Amino acid sequence: MLLITCPVCGAVGDESEFHCGGEAHVKRPASSKPGNVSDESQYEYLYVRNNPRGPHREMWQCVRGCGKWFNAMRDTLSLQFLAFYKIGDPIPPLPGKKSATKTRTPIQGRRK
Repeated sequence: MLLITCPVCGAVGDESEFHCGGEAHVKRPASSKPGNVSDESQYEYLYVRNNPRGPHREMWQCVRGCGKWFNAMRDTLSLQFLAFYKIGDPIPPLPGKKSATKTRTPIQGRRK
């Protein structure tokens, strides 16, 4: 069981009381005209994510508490949470990356 603490309202509970929204800090392709965004940029934004082995930053929603979204740093090997922080707060640095590998993989298969 994952024990999560909401940094907004302070609610504490297991993962059934929260919703994981995937990788945090994913940047949307910058353009004032969506038609100018390349297919490759849109594909990267929608499907390509880091798949680290070790510390990883994720978005979570406090479903049964305040309903707000927040960020968390979790170790994917031990499943332990290392930090919780509000959206807009400074991003905490990842601890030593001895076991972490930085690879980006598509969420839904390979693009043809």
